[in-house]
Amino acid sequence: MNKTAIIKYPAGNIQSVLHALDRLGTKAVWTDDPEEIRSASRVIFPGVGEASTAMSFLRNSGLDEVILSLQQPVLGICLGLQLFCKHSAENNTECLGIFDVQVQKFEANGQQKVPHMGWNTLESAQGSLFQGIAPEAYVYFVHSYYAVQSEYTCATTPYTLPFSSALQRDNFFAVQFHPEKSGKIGQQILHNFLTIN
Repeated sequence: MNKTAIIKYPAGNIQSVLHALDRLGTKAVWTDDPEEIRSASRVIFPGVGEASTAMSFLRNSGLDEVILSLQQPVLGICLGLQLFCKHSAENNTECLGIFDVQVQKFEANGQQKVPHMGWNTLESAQGSLFQGIAPEAYVYFVHSYYAVQSEYTCATTPYTLPFSSALQRDNFFAVQFHPEKSGKIGQQILHNFLTIN
């Protein structure tokens, strides 16, 4: 069965993701049931929240092992991207380690405040997630922490410094921005994810 599962854990913004998928004609199930997650054709791991609290929940519930075992396409959004990394400076949190990447906090400067909030560009975007996306397309961000650039970086965005706005490793995809709040560009990115083979 062609089913999309959204992983249920204490992180906000679930309704926006459900609505965005609904607009694409995709009905998703919001679940923390391991078998339902494993049997889905696609898995989305969204999130707005704090890293250490989220990781504690994932470990205590066993969802950390479920996520690491997934073979189908998986998309992390915002906090989801950060939790896919190895370590976050937010409360010195050991994360899932799918990407061997450090998550750091932005340092505010005279022109750019923390959090990074609002529309910004995707640069050097490549890979199946960004098919049909024009160079330097604008997407919507809300975050204080960022993934440093690495071999897994498949898009960057400038804010105090260039950071990884998207990562990919095998079947794991992750975006720091919110595709569900990024208009037609975000809809295209979600569509691309839903049609990855």
